[in-house]
Formats: sequence, structure tokens, C-alpha cells
Amino acid sequence: MVLRQVKVVVPLSGYSGQRNHAIGDDPAVLFELRDLGLDRGGTTVLDSLSAGIPEGATAIVGPSGAGKSTLLRLLNRLAEPDRGEIAYRGQPLSSYKPLALRREVGLVPQLPALLEGTVESNLRYAAELAGEPLELEQTLGHAGLDASFAERDVKKLSVGEQQRAMLARALAQRPRVLLLDEPTSALDHAARDTIEAALRELRSELEISTVLVSHDPEQARRLSDWVLRLEGGRLAGCGPLAEVLA
Repeated sequence: MVLRQVKVVVPLSGYSGQRNHAIGDDPAVLFELRDLGLDRGGTTVLDSLSAGIPEGATAIVGPSGAGKSTLLRLLNRLAEPDRGEIAYRGQPLSSYKPLALRREVGLVPQLPALLEGTVESNLRYAAELAGEPLELEQTLGHAGLDASFAERDVKKLSVGEQQRAMLARALAQRPRVLLLDEPTSALDHAARDTIEAALRELRSELEISTVLVSHDPEQARRLSDWVLRLEGGRLAGCGPLAEVLA
């Protein structure tokens, strides 16, 4: 994987933790949510969400059932809203073909879902799908794995190792954005710390933005600069970390 120069993003002015603002065509904005709504089985899961997600590191926090994972799935068209719209880099998300979008906006799910075979075969499959060359050792390293993991059978990995392999597989497609759905919720503290260290290293070495769903405010403090806080499917706060999670 070719290292890219880190792009420092200044938090958007005009945002506070208690207000929603239209963003327009600000180039530092990754996603703009405009009156988003989604229902499931007669229940409103997301209700009138309007907010911005800038480049850099964002956390989506809130209690269980707040709609966090549902919102994450909307960001790469694994689900579609019933109302409102999402813009990605100033263009309607619906104008992007789903597969092309998912190569640029990769998702690491909450539970590992690796293909049968070795770690290397999983990474090669992802890279070929995206039409990208694979720099195997470097990609493994960015996920906190050494080169010896390439030939390991995924069935023999611990849950923490599987989660890191999932991260490496997502990175093999060279995404510009990583969506992370509770990536450490099933891990012990040691494995969690390893994943978090890998994510911090990604931020320091690669020009890549992350959107992390977490139920843990302390994890959000460790891994994000910008926060969306959801409660009951509605936006309860949006802005810089220090304001929203004071």
C-alpha cells in the first residue's frame, strides 16, 4: 500500500454540539445528512437527521438501539433511507454505483466475516475486486499483523486476529473512508487496545478518514475528533469531540 501524505483538517466553523447546520459544498465535508428518515417494521429507526461528517476521524455514539449501525450502513448504500438524502463529497450518494462506492467507502462490520482460506487469499480477493495491487506485508502491518499471518488459515485465528484481518482486507481495497461498526465490541481489553493502536497508526500514516460506531464514549474520545450523538434515532449532538462529549 502506498503511503499518502496526511491531510490535516480543521474542524468546520459554525458547528456546535447542539445545532444542525447546512454545509453546502465545503470540500472538507465527507457526508452531509439532510432530513434523513428510515422505518423498519412500522418503527422509526432514524428521524429527521441533518448533520455533517467532516474528513478526519468521526465517532457516532449513543445507547443501544439509537440507530448508529443503521446510519453507518446508509453511508455506503448497504441500506437506503425512506426520507431525505445523503451527499458524499458534495454529490448525492444515490448518484454513485453501490459497488464502486463501497470500494472507496469500505465497511468493517461488527463481527468478522472472512472467506474460507488464508489471510492472504482474503486480502488478494479484496484487492482484485477493487482493481488494486496488493502490497501484502505493508497492508498487514497497517492492521497490526506481521507477515507471518499471510499464510494463516482464517479459521485458526482468534476473534481479535480475525477482526484485524477484516481491517486489513478493507485496507487492501485502498479506500478513502473506513466505516467501522463497533470493531472491538467482542474483544478483550488487550485485543481492543491492539485494534485501537492500528487505527491510530492509520490516521498518522495514511490519508484516510474513519467513521466509527461505538457505544463507549471513552473509545470515541480516544479515536475521534468529531462526534455525532444519537438518541432514539434522532440527533442529540454534533460537533467537535470536546463540545459533544464534554
